[in-house]
Order: sequence, then structure tokens, then C-alpha cells
Amino acid sequence: MPAPRVVLCLFASLLLSRSLMPAPAVAAEPALKQGERIVFLGDSITQAGAAPGGYVALVKEALAAKHKDKGIEVIGAGISGNRVPDLEKRLQADVLSKKPTLVVIYIGINDVWHSQNGRGTSKSDFDQGLRRVVKQIQDSGARVMLCTASVIGEKTDGTNPLDAMLDEYCDLCRTIAKDTKSQLLDLRQKFLSHLKANNAKNAEKDVLTSDGVHLNAAGNRFVADRVVEALEAGATAAAKPGKALRHVVLFKFKDDVSKEQVQEVVDAFAALPKRISEIQDFEWGTDVSVENKADGFTHCFFVSFRDEKAREVYLPHPAHQEFVKLVGPRIDKVLVVDYWAKP
Repeated sequence: MPAPRVVLCLFASLLLSRSLMPAPAVAAEPALKQGERIVFLGDSITQAGAAPGGYVALVKEALAAKHKDKGIEVIGAGISGNRVPDLEKRLQADVLSKKPTLVVIYIGINDVWHSQNGRGTSKSDFDQGLRRVVKQIQDSGARVMLCTASVIGEKTDGTNPLDAMLDEYCDLCRTIAKDTKSQLLDLRQKFLSHLKANNAKNAEKDVLTSDGVHLNAAGNRFVADRVVEALEAGATAAAKPGKALRHVVLFKFKDDVSKEQVQEVVDAFAALPKRISEIQDFEWGTDVSVENKADGFTHCFFVSFRDEKAREVYLPHPAHQEFVKLVGPRIDKVLVVDYWAKP
């Protein structure tokens, strides 16, 4: 749910009231239900993932051990070389015919990677095709967990040749998940965070992949753990109105800070959602009030999280700490308030 759009002075006055004291979290329905049938739809990563030691097989084992009384069924539906147009063509036969309750879609690598040989997928076709796939699944009554693509090369300095293009397609996935109220599992950001911490040699492969793309044993375990975490968080969490923890930040900049330095802060803050997957939504604006009650605060930022656990990851996250170091010397005053959004 997008953060509410409010002018700064109105919110500043609200901050002084008790109406924004944190409200108790709304009790969520069980994340995994009795008799769940989960289909994993994707390319060669998912096809290999269904084999022993693969991420799909590991998810199946974990759910069987942790939820043995629920009779959860896990089905792999990955085919090597698949792109979004291929998923759309085989959706009925390979997914919908199996009557899933939840479909995990992990796609995008080949749509980008194959652009090098003229067999990629345009951004328009990727966006529209993936939206149709999600809609057909949802129309069948099943939930969707949409995963961003992971990596095409594990270097952490931005020199993997397809990094920029892959990021564009992952942005499309994020938007589609938001628009369709699907659960998002941002594997791209989780991979980047892990590699930044565990790839000191800036290696192209062999950390989570065997060749820069396909998962090795560590990669399969990493993806399986992330999927299980997301499944247990609740596939319907993204669609629950009002279920969001707002983190509100207001800045008053020092008088000697230039417009360029202010913009650098804004750009750095706006980049955090791409670096920290726990950020559910982000919005910012500048004061346009005519009441002159802003007390020098000019910039207001809303960061939304699903729960306190996500906020606990965000605050000490290296990307956030890097931002804090940038903004600290430029700020005269900062005001921070967290609250539970109410339906």
C-alpha cells in the first residue's frame, strides 16, 4: 500500500499528538495453510532446483519438516532457457492444470541474458507478458510470489556487463508485484547484499553460482532459505490494507548546504529501496505548505516496512549506515517517527 501523501506542515503538527502512537499489529492469517500446493515456475535454475540438493527440493524438505501436519505439496515447473513468453505459453499445461494454491515465479535471467544473441525479451513484452501470467494465476484463485532475477555475474563493483539491464527488468518485477498485490521476494537485492559481504575478491562466480548464473550448492541453500522465510512471512501480507510500519524522516538542512548537496542526499535516500529489500515502499517530498509552520524542515521521507523485523534489518544495514554518514554533516535537525498505518 503506498505511503499517504501529506504536506509537511500538516504532518509536523500531527507528530505532536498522541494519535500517531504505534498501534498493535493486526493478527495475520496463517502464512501457510493446510493442503497448500506450491508450484515453482521458472527457467533452468528452477528446473535444476527440483533435483536433489536444488532450491525447490530444499524448500520441500524444509516445509515437510516444519509443517509436517499441513500436507504441503511442492511441485517444480522449470524449463531450461525459458523466458516470460515461454511461461505464458505453457502456463495452463504446466501450472494451472495442477490446481496450485500458490505459484512462485522466478524468471528474468534469460529475458536479459539472451539479449546478447538476439533472443532476449523487450521490456514491454516482459512487463505485459508477466502481468498476464500473474493475472491468470490470480484469476484461478491462487496466490503469487514474484521473485526478481538474481545475477548474471557475481562481481560487486558494477562491472558485470548486464548489471544495468538486469536492474531495469528487476524494477519491472517490483512494480508488477506492487500493482498486482503479489508478494515480492527481491532475490536480486538479497544476492547483491550477500555478495557485497562475502565476495571480497570481486569474483565473477563461485560464491552463489557455478558460472555467474546457475546456482551452486551454497546458492541453492541461500535461495531455499529466502523462499522459506518469505513463505512463512505470509503470501497475502502484501495485499493486506493498512498492514505497514511507516518510518517517517524529516530533514532541516544546514544553511551552508548547497542545492547540489541536498540533491545528493535525496538521491542517496531514494536509492536505498534498491539496496535494501526489506523496504516495502518509499516516498518523499518537499514542503509546499502556506501556513509557515514547518519550523525549517523542508524534506519529508516515508519508508514503509512489513513489520518490526524488517525495520531491524534496515537500521544497521550497511547501505543505510553509508547513507547516515553522508547525510549527518549536512543536517541541522532531523525528526523521526514510526507508526503502524491504520486501514
